Amino acid sequence: MRLVTYEIEHKSGLGVISKDGRWIYPLTSLDMDYKTMQELIENISDSEKQLLDYASGQDPYKIKGAAPMEEVCLKAPIPNPRQDVICLGVNYMAHAEESARYKKEEFSGERPFAIYFSKRVNQATAPGEGIPSHQDIVKDLDYEAELAVIIGREASHVPVSQVKDYIFGYTIINDVSARTLQTQHKQWYFGKGLDGFLPMGPCIATVDELQYPPHVQIQSRVNGELRQDSNTRLLIFDIDHIVSELSQGMTLKAGTIIATGTPAGVGMGFDPPRFLKPGDVVECTIEGIGTIANKVMD
Repeated sequence: MRLVTYEIEHKSGLGVISKDGRWIYPLTSLDMDYKTMQELIENISDSEKQLLDYASGQDPYKIKGAAPMEEVCLKAPIPNPRQDVICLGVNYMAHAEESARYKKEEFSGERPFAIYFSKRVNQATAPGEGIPSHQDIVKDLDYEAELAVIIGREASHVPVSQVKDYIFGYTIINDVSARTLQTQHKQWYFGKGLDGFLPMGPCIATVDELQYPPHVQIQSRVNGELRQDSNTRLLIFDIDHIVSELSQGMTLKAGTIIATGTPAGVGMGFDPPRFLKPGDVVECTIEGIGTIANKVMD
C-alpha cells in the first residue's frame, strides 16, 4: 500500500492511496486517529496494516471522505523528520566515476567501504513546492534522485538476513546539492543541508508494496529531459548491507530516513556541467512509488 500526508480544504491528514492510484482514503474514516506519519510508523499494528491494504482496494464511494487525487495537495510524507537524514555518497559505480571526473580525482573503480553523511532538514519540501536557489551563496545547484528507506522499528545490531523486518517502507527524495559548498568545506553537511534541499514524496510505499530487495527504475528529468536513468539493483552497497552495518553501533529509531545514493546523470556529471537555474523543473521518479516534481525558485 501507499501512504500519504495530504491537505484538503485547509485540513491536513493521513491517507492511503487506492490501488488504482486515483483516490485517497482518509485514515480517520477507518478509525485510525494518527496525527502524523511519524506517529503512525511508531505505533501501527499488523492488523491495522491489513485493514489499510484491504480498504485501498474498495470502491471509493463506500469510503467516507474519499477524495480524488487531483483535489488534494500532497505534502512530504514525513514533513518534519525527527532526525537528520542519513545519506549514502557515491553508491552507484557510474556516479562514482562522474563524481571523480568532476573533482579531477583518480578513481580506481573500487569502493570497499560505504560513504555515509548526514543531511540537515528542518522541514521536507513537498511535491510541487519550490526549491530555493540560494543564489547569494550557491552558483552550482544540482539534483540527485534517490530511493529512501524508512525504518519501521528500533534497529540495533540487526543481522543482514533480518533487515527487511525492520523496514517500514520507501519514498523518493531529491538530494539537492550545492556543489561548491559541498566540496570547499571538505565535508558535505553545509552544501547538502540548506533550507529546502530535501524534496520528498509523493508517498511512502510500504515494504510489501515492492519486491525485496527493490530492483526498480530510478530516473530524473529536468524540464522534461531525461537526465538519470538507472536501476536500484546497481547499488554498490544494498539496503541489507546499509541497515545492518549502521545498526551495529548506531541505534536506528522508527522513522529514520536513509537515502541510498544517486545514479549517474546529475548536473556535475556533464561536460560542461549542467547545473540548475531558477525556473527549471526537476522530476524524480521511482518505479512503484511515483514522481515528485519541484521548480527551482529565485
